[in-house]
Amino acid sequence: MKIVFAGTPDFAVPSLLAADARNEVVAVYTQPDRPAGRGRALTASPVKQVALERGLVVHQPEKLKGAAALDTLRALEPDLMVVVAYGLLLPQAVLDIPRYGCWNVHASLLPRWRGAAPIQRAIQAGDTETGVCLMQMEKGLDTGPVLLRQTTPIAPEDTGGSLHDRLATLGAQVLADGLGLLRAGMRLGPNPQPEHGVTYAHKLDKAEARLDWSQPARVLADTVRAFNPWPVAEAEVASERLRIHAATALALDHGHAPGSVLFAGRQGIDIACGEGALRVTRVQRAGGRAIDVADYLNARSDLRGAGV
Repeated sequence: MKIVFAGTPDFAVPSLLAADARNEVVAVYTQPDRPAGRGRALTASPVKQVALERGLVVHQPEKLKGAAALDTLRALEPDLMVVVAYGLLLPQAVLDIPRYGCWNVHASLLPRWRGAAPIQRAIQAGDTETGVCLMQMEKGLDTGPVLLRQTTPIAPEDTGGSLHDRLATLGAQVLADGLGLLRAGMRLGPNPQPEHGVTYAHKLDKAEARLDWSQPARVLADTVRAFNPWPVAEAEVASERLRIHAATALALDHGHAPGSVLFAGRQGIDIACGEGALRVTRVQRAGGRAIDVADYLNARSDLRGAGV
């Protein structure tokens, strides 16, 4: 087969390796180099870096529209296009080029969490299960029929980072299974997505990371997990703005105003919420690095042992 692969971030790298396991990838499409780091130097995407290491041809169009972009893709004569977190919507003209159309690896159990941030939204919503879907792409946003799917539980200690890594690996496995069936001459049966249960995973916004102590502790704990490692939750704690990297919900009937420090010790800082309390266990001060609360309290002698 001739496979064209389209992807950009770290999540897509395991799928690129799975797609090229038999050296069938004839070209890789990825986003143009973007400024990154403190120096804002132009930086290649993770997919581009791996593609170049493997000696693959890389294309980086700003858009996949226009005669020139379509002619370049047609000239590759792809049997299949595999799309994983590419970052561009594919017009119908592109979807129609490959012999077997375009497949997408999506990090949710569709139709739940269509869109840009399915991993974080699943944790934030308190979901206990998620997974990956191999989908036949249509023009709509993640609306196509599902070819294969694999589930995984969301553990209470899972973060956006840990679940991202697990689903990236799972997505590569599902893609490899689908490619194996296609190579064997078996066409995967498309399962249309049901109309009920559709939810959208909107793109993450840094403004969402500000915790509101009037919310239930369970909601805040899930937000902290979902937004680790990015954009990282933040809140006012004992008159200091902190980034919160880890926290757990406590079922306390405290009777105090939201935001009040109920207790501060080596186990954590317990903060009153609209319902229950949030035990903050890992924080980051402005200009500093993430540290355990026990280390933070060494610099906050005024806070050690405090509480209402």
